[in-house]
Amino acid sequence: MATASLQKIDILKIREQFPILHQQVNGKPLIYFDNAATSQKPKSVIEKLNDYYLGYNANIHRGIHTLAEKATHAFEETRKSLQHFIHSPSAEQIIFTKGVTESINLLAQSYAKTFLNAGDEIIISGLEHHSNIVPWQLACQVTGAVIKVIPVLPDGTLDIESYHQLISDKTKLVAVNHASNSLGTINPIKEIISKAHTVGAVVLIDGAQAGAHLPIDVQTLDCDFYCLAGHKMYGPTGVGALYGKKELLEKMPPYQGGGEMIKEVSFAKTTYNDLPYKFEAGTPNIADVIAWKAAIDFIQDLGKENIAAHEHELLHYATEVVGNIPGVTLVGTAQEKVSVLSFIIKNIHPFDVGQMLDARGIAVRTGHHCTQPLMDHFGIEGTIRASFAVYNTKDEIDALAESLKRIINFLS
Repeated sequence: MATASLQKIDILKIREQFPILHQQVNGKPLIYFDNAATSQKPKSVIEKLNDYYLGYNANIHRGIHTLAEKATHAFEETRKSLQHFIHSPSAEQIIFTKGVTESINLLAQSYAKTFLNAGDEIIISGLEHHSNIVPWQLACQVTGAVIKVIPVLPDGTLDIESYHQLISDKTKLVAVNHASNSLGTINPIKEIISKAHTVGAVVLIDGAQAGAHLPIDVQTLDCDFYCLAGHKMYGPTGVGALYGKKELLEKMPPYQGGGEMIKEVSFAKTTYNDLPYKFEAGTPNIADVIAWKAAIDFIQDLGKENIAAHEHELLHYATEVVGNIPGVTLVGTAQEKVSVLSFIIKNIHPFDVGQMLDARGIAVRTGHHCTQPLMDHFGIEGTIRASFAVYNTKDEIDALAESLKRIINFLS
């Protein structure tokens, strides 16, 4: 990463924008290290929600009155922001969903069930969230396709040599995450995409953990599909987006029927709407989509490269401070990671550690993080996961380390 253009993050100024951080939990100042599950929301996002409900609450697209037109404009402005955010060729290639889970299910229901046949192969990786495993299993039950899995190496990176061996003329779809939610590993997705295309396979990238942290250019990557979750990038819950190459989206049938996704309906036949509305049946989550734009603006205004530099500094610091505590073992030590630190403590269950940290006002995630096959691979029940965002500080990491030492001493 070039440092010449980086600007130092003003943490105090940023933290002022997040009201939820200024509270006590169990009598202690809140330290929020569960950002990989969901990030907190700046006031600009919260205010955008209020603005919609207080000022122009109306259903979109079909109304001709003033409120409807204002709501429609604001809704579509978010689509345009996402287009520029991921460098999509057009806004119509951005489909709004509830999140990455629904985006993947849309593809499994529409693309996979339409174009996959018995004996075809879907390749996923051993780092995948359940949301990028189960939908493909369901699709395979219907189509007769089979799933192949890219193995994971001891440091939490993918065995790319094995991936190259797995790829064959039977491979029709590859679905991997940009970055692991449980370990933070950043995958070599450009190489994965390029190799898949040599056999004519399409590629889905799960960008849930990348949206707030990594540069995304779908045209440079040449991915066929890419999905995002608003709530992991300082936006509201219940909103996400699926990008797809236009020629693929146009061939795919809708997987939900209802209002908005139609042109003409009769009892004999229905013709479907153009992109993107073909895949957006019913009244969408209007307020949260509109507020998502404020979150995108927040990221763009700070500069994703500046955010990444700050988070990398935090991750490096936490890796040293927490990783050197006697009894702590880090899980996932890839060189290229987003700001996720996953670890276990000898002879102490992660759940117990999570509860005792919460008593000290520190929020972390414990368990298998919806990556149970990955935990099984490492022979563990789960990990303690501390994940960092732009508003976190080294002082907070020091507090985490001190609390972990106290917990270990108390329980040992």
